Amino acid sequence: MAYYEKSGNNRWRVRYPRDDGTLGTLSGFTTEDAARNEARRLTKQTHHTTHTDPAPARRLFGSWVQPWFDAIDVAPTTLAQYRSLAHNHIVPRWSTVAFDDIGNLAAHTWAAQLHADGLASSTVRTIMRLFTMMLSDAVDENIIAANPVRPRRRGRRSRHRAPDIVWATPEQALRVALQAAMLVGDWAGVLIISAAWTGARWGELTGLQRGNIHLDDGCFVIDPDIGALHEIGGTLQLGPPKTQSSARTVTLPPFLIDLWRHHLTTHDHPHIFVTAEHQLLRRSNFSRRAMRPAADGNLHRTDPAIRVHPAKPRLKFHGLRHSHNTWLIADGIPDVARARRLGHKLPDKIEDVYSHVAPEVEARVLRALEQRWTDALADARRQGSQFTGDRLRRLALPAA
Repeated sequence: MAYYEKSGNNRWRVRYPRDDGTLGTLSGFTTEDAARNEARRLTKQTHHTTHTDPAPARRLFGSWVQPWFDAIDVAPTTLAQYRSLAHNHIVPRWSTVAFDDIGNLAAHTWAAQLHADGLASSTVRTIMRLFTMMLSDAVDENIIAANPVRPRRRGRRSRHRAPDIVWATPEQALRVALQAAMLVGDWAGVLIISAAWTGARWGELTGLQRGNIHLDDGCFVIDPDIGALHEIGGTLQLGPPKTQSSARTVTLPPFLIDLWRHHLTTHDHPHIFVTAEHQLLRRSNFSRRAMRPAADGNLHRTDPAIRVHPAKPRLKFHGLRHSHNTWLIADGIPDVARARRLGHKLPDKIEDVYSHVAPEVEARVLRALEQRWTDALADARRQGSQFTGDRLRRLALPAA
């Protein structure tokens, strides 16, 4: 006959007789009712079968990893992230541990060690979330009776504070764009300006194709199926944007329509943004060659081919999206207009369904963005000694 007993603070375990006369243990129950119900289930099972040993719990965790991955249905980018985290962190620690030997304290001790080893808090949270999902699915498959890993309820609050996201003023964004153009080519400057004045994500811009650009209508469309460029396992491929709300139409301020129209005459590639060699863009290469030196400067380097000064240190490409939203907030643009432009859902479900952007509000957005471009351009002209007149004229068509 199976029975249950308390094994710690808010923890219970079930003991059951094995066929060889020894006692087996199922641990990890977080409520007395759950342990009682499992003990009753095992006792009832004893009356109907001669085999009651829940041996699957002695299965090694490593044997579960590949079957688990074979069964999940997630986006390719998510799958690649999960496989990487499992291969690099979860499997090395837990592959040779039996399910029955995985404990809550050991799991959180491991998480603390990952923090100590220098992993970002967000990465550790994702690893733990993935590990917990794998264990929860093992419960569903009757490998273990309960998930042994539970959220921590003790510890210092805000121990791992997320760093503030660096954003730029329009003047700083244009300065970064001009320096990127000096470093690797005008196309890099156009890409940075486009990110700052549309709020689109990296993958949405680098995946944008000519067929989805409607300059006569002053907009571009992010396709729900192939609207973003993803890098998966070193391979670039088109796929859906980040969320369903990310599939949207984005309007362009007048100056950007002219800038894109000119830019499209410089190459015949199906994608609007490509390298000088007409290759698809890789985020890491762009960051190393263009974004980082354009934002941070390269004064620390010995004899660079082109010397550039700091324009907005630590600004990342995604920070241009935050910059765009910050400008719209300062210009008094309503939440719904900003959400629709950035591809976000409003927190209130009813408001998200029933709120729309009136044409006059959209016009306000474009006027505000155009004015910010005009002001940034005037500032860049005042700083003319730092930038060549030809490059400023090419990137400022036709306003210069």
